[in-house]
Amino acid sequence: MPTNAVALTHLLLAERSSLLRLSERILRDRPKAEDVTQSLWLRVQRIEDDPPIANKRAYLFRLATNLAVDRAKADRRHGELFAEGMPSENVADDRPLADKMLLDREALDLVQSAVKELSPRCRKILHMRRVEGLAPGEIASRLGISRQMVTRYIAQAMTHCLDRLDTDA
Repeated sequence: MPTNAVALTHLLLAERSSLLRLSERILRDRPKAEDVTQSLWLRVQRIEDDPPIANKRAYLFRLATNLAVDRAKADRRHGELFAEGMPSENVADDRPLADKMLLDREALDLVQSAVKELSPRCRKILHMRRVEGLAPGEIASRLGISRQMVTRYIAQAMTHCLDRLDTDA
């Protein structure tokens, strides 16, 4: 660990209560001030030796002040953004883009037509497995066929659908 970080860590431990009071005065919230003091410790651990810090106490208190002010600004922005309960228009929309939705719709249409091309038995088994969520053993006992046969039908259906997607892509 660099000597600046070591010296600042020792100073932080000695001045922790003063740093905590400083942060609490800025934030007006004890738990948030404790978070800032913890963040200060993490920040101090990353400080290098170049350039050397002449006044380590002043540096540490300035760093604590900056972190507390940044936290207060972030809290204020968060409060303004969600004051009315609904996000403002400035928040990014997490819906997929129109071109992605179009491509997904085309892929869905291809899969639906591929499923229609399957034999009725294969389609039924695929539906029971993928839509109803039944286990292959349950499907086998309901249809009176072997579990291995159910697995083969599902593999056949999946291969057919994937082939349709690959050839039309």
